[in-house]
Amino acid sequence: MSGYAANPAGASDNAEVRSRRRAYRARWSPEDDEYVGLCAEFPSLSWLAETAHEAVAGIEQVVDEVVADMHANGEAAPQALTERTYSGKFGVRTFPELHESLSIEAAEQGVSLNQLVNLKLSRSA
Repeated sequence: MSGYAANPAGASDNAEVRSRRRAYRARWSPEDDEYVGLCAEFPSLSWLAETAHEAVAGIEQVVDEVVADMHANGEAAPQALTERTYSGKFGVRTFPELHESLSIEAAEQGVSLNQLVNLKLSRSA
């Protein structure tokens, strides 16, 4: 079932523009027989609609309202994932057997373990 969320009174255009920079996506929900709009920075929020475009537009509106409400109450909204600075480094813990297998594969291909893992991650992203 589709829903509608009204514009909050006094919501600033600037806050709405910032909300649009968040990590939005739509996916098909077989259970609901509609698209669900999601925002990574607000995982508890969602919006159902007949099209992916409407689902994203709906979740953007909901996030705008939530951010405006948070600001009105003196709360800080989560920083947009798209505006964060990323170092390009993160640690991964895995099973010793997988570590060994990847190390052998990297050696056989003549590349570093880091290069091999980067290649595998980029193919699946």
